[in-house]
Amino acid sequence: MSSEVISELMREHIVKLVASGRRGDGRGPEETRKLTIQKNYIKTAEGSARVKLGNTDVLVGVKINTGEPYPDTPNSGVLTTSVELVPLASPTFESGPPRPEAIELARVVDRGIRETKTVDMSKLVITPGEKVWVLFIDIHALDYDGNLFDASSYGTLAALSCAKLPGVKTGGADRPLPVEHWPVSVTAAKIRNTIVFDPQLDEERIADARLTVATDENGDVRAMQKGLSGSFSYDEVRHVISTARRLGNGIREIIRA
Repeated sequence: MSSEVISELMREHIVKLVASGRRGDGRGPEETRKLTIQKNYIKTAEGSARVKLGNTDVLVGVKINTGEPYPDTPNSGVLTTSVELVPLASPTFESGPPRPEAIELARVVDRGIRETKTVDMSKLVITPGEKVWVLFIDIHALDYDGNLFDASSYGTLAALSCAKLPGVKTGGADRPLPVEHWPVSVTAAKIRNTIVFDPQLDEERIADARLTVATDENGDVRAMQKGLSGSFSYDEVRHVISTARRLGNGIREIIRA
């Protein structure tokens, strides 16, 4: 995401390092950074989670209100996702209207949740055609050290998994949000002819192509997003998908815990 220019010396150093099967932080090509999750981090939200993926730090809050359904989906709740890239998180982030990077990030996270049918939206109907639950997912990047796609996705799923529908707004009791599926995204970056997973910031800056794959608990691919100007071959895409499935199993258990 950064437009910052890295010196050619640093670029070549990283290229040679990953080509040899090593990375700057000691990981292997398919090794992800340490993932820690704190659920219910914001007490005033219906659901929330703070996620640290290495040094990348993301806070996700879920607010739930009642509202009207969309005209074309009268028997379904409403879901909306937004991302805030505050200058606090990175010197390359600026205040003002959402940047293209923030819009892309919100769409990728939103698509993974929707296509997997993570939340059964039909169970969010209060009065068909008139009143439904509306979910607002707010993603805030606190510290950016690469791979906001996965960190934001994990934070969103964790926040949804602990969210409760506020009974006070309908005269009933609080009840858990109907989370039924668990999509996990895994992002790969292609640096020259080498593919690494969960890229840190320096790797993202010099990557030729990026591919994010979201798979569910059955291993089915639910969403994909390709970024940057480079390309992946057919075999490379298959490799990314199979690795995303394998890595996703372990990450999913951490999120569900």
